[in-house]
Amino acid sequence: MRCFTVLGPSNSGKTTLVEALSSLDSKPVRSDMTEFFGVSEFTYLGEPWAAFDVAGGAEYLGYAGEALAASDAAILCVPPEPEAAVLCAPYLRLIEESGTPCILFINRMDASDNRVRDIVAGLQAYANHTIILRQVPIRENGEVVGTVDLISERAWEFQPGEPSQLIEIPEGVMEREQEARAELLEHLSDFDDHLLEELIEDKAPPRDEVYDVATAVLRENDDIPAFLGSASGRNGITRLMKSLRHEAPSVDKTLERLGTNAVAAGVIATYRKHMGKAVLIRALSAPVAANAPLGGANVGNLSGLDAKHPVEKVEAGFIGIAVKSDHLNAGSYFTADGTEEMDDWARGHPPSFASLVTPVHEKDDARLSSALARVAEIDPGLTVEQDEASGHAMVRCQGPMHLRRVQALLDDDFGVSTQTEEVAARYRESISKAVEHQYRHRKQSGGAGQFADVLMKIGPQTRGEGFSFDEVVKGGAVPRNYIPSVEAGAKDAMTQGPLGFPVIDVSVTLLDGKAHSVDSSDFAFRTAGKACVKEALNDASPVLLQPIDKVDIHVPSVFSGAIVTLVSSLKGQVLGFDPNPDAKGWDIFHALLPDSSLSELSRALGGAAQGTAWYEAAFDHYQEVHGKEATRISQEAKEAATAG
Repeated sequence: MRCFTVLGPSNSGKTTLVEALSSLDSKPVRSDMTEFFGVSEFTYLGEPWAAFDVAGGAEYLGYAGEALAASDAAILCVPPEPEAAVLCAPYLRLIEESGTPCILFINRMDASDNRVRDIVAGLQAYANHTIILRQVPIRENGEVVGTVDLISERAWEFQPGEPSQLIEIPEGVMEREQEARAELLEHLSDFDDHLLEELIEDKAPPRDEVYDVATAVLRENDDIPAFLGSASGRNGITRLMKSLRHEAPSVDKTLERLGTNAVAAGVIATYRKHMGKAVLIRALSAPVAANAPLGGANVGNLSGLDAKHPVEKVEAGFIGIAVKSDHLNAGSYFTADGTEEMDDWARGHPPSFASLVTPVHEKDDARLSSALARVAEIDPGLTVEQDEASGHAMVRCQGPMHLRRVQALLDDDFGVSTQTEEVAARYRESISKAVEHQYRHRKQSGGAGQFADVLMKIGPQTRGEGFSFDEVVKGGAVPRNYIPSVEAGAKDAMTQGPLGFPVIDVSVTLLDGKAHSVDSSDFAFRTAGKACVKEALNDASPVLLQPIDKVDIHVPSVFSGAIVTLVSSLKGQVLGFDPNPDAKGWDIFHALLPDSSLSELSRALGGAAQGTAWYEAAFDHYQEVHGKEATRISQEAKEAATAG
């Protein structure tokens, strides 16, 4: 069996294309693993095939990557408009990063009056591989009514809903066909010396030889051939499937490309009610048998795509579903003894949109933790961690739409209703001048009393130096065994300053103090140290600090200008941008942004770059905030603390 993945932007006709291909010569078996990932098994001319159909959208690129890592080839299904090329850019980039041999299918050509060369030129702007036409259109009254195959030099007229009909090449297409064929042969000759010699000697190469060269070029992933048609009209589908049949590599070649000797690959995992975890696997280098070791433990039961009929084994190259094999995860290759993570490209974009997730009903708190862990196992674009400030679960995902989908999954499959809120920015505070302050802690309430007296100096430090403690006490005014307690109390005072936030970059020096031979203790001096520093902070001109993140935005070059405006509107600083050396047509846009702006950046990027851009952020430095904004932020923090 050979497997291929169909990718493309939303509404490009991917599912319709899979349905058309899979029903050419047989009745397919289809399984919708999720609402965004379908699998079809079918035969064509007696050969078994499987097609992975992944929905369009940035939040699904991780699933697309995992599917590519188990595929022999990819089909990029694109709309027939030149301006849609930028929407295809993320999929072209992923395919090229994966090294998967790719065929490009320009869909809905029967309803387009755009020039094919313009569509290909738009796509070429984002492809490191050369996109080479394998067909040219036949037009009547401005409409595409058929195609000419540039290798066989046969013309086919579209028959809506039926196989295309062989016709003579129309005279009006001859010149364009000869021009495009010459370009195709010249390109293929770069990979075959004999074909090059024939062209130099002005000999017409045999058709079979050209097909052989084209097959070798695709299997070696040296170019991207482009075909035309209409999935809904079933036009050009047979030619596309024949190209796959003759040119797509076998699983042995795929193993060589992936650089693994794994027994199987995990394509996608789901949790199903009353059944547990189900993992779609593809056997690679050897058959996978039920109840045999895989991934370090027994695989358990295996079934076909319908998940109803058990199978004893999945042959090499074929696909199956491992049921209740909790140790298996998608995004991994499996040997008998262990697992091997797929390359980074297979996981899609790093998740950057952060949100706190809490249960609507407190009784579901423990269930939510378990459910989120399970969802993170099956969703390559999601990570789960604990927010330090609130203690709540914090998820990082691909954006607001992805977050809503995660919530729906938690509700539908795990019975946990959730609510979300934005992650609070990591504000801090410091001081801007040095002060000295004395504090005496005295308490007498029956029995042993409490006494500690300290004189301390606090001062600002250079940003990033953190907290430091020193002592210059002379004459044993504060016994040395109590000094660590004073330091601990000073650190306690750093947890929340007068503005309501943790205090950073402060030096504390114990200058003097007094102790009592009976009533002094570690507790008393810790209490005195904390109170002394807290009172001193109020007199040391506290300043509010907001975190500033270094943000790298990956964006198609045509949208870089819009990102300048967006960053400025979010009170950010543009640092510039560089062409991405590994992705043609892409820029890496560098900026400094307040941490509090990242949620809005996630929302706004979709509109600014039509859903094609994403970002990575890392803390860079703290920046002072003054005036009304600082007062507002401090007041909101105090109100939140009081309410909590």
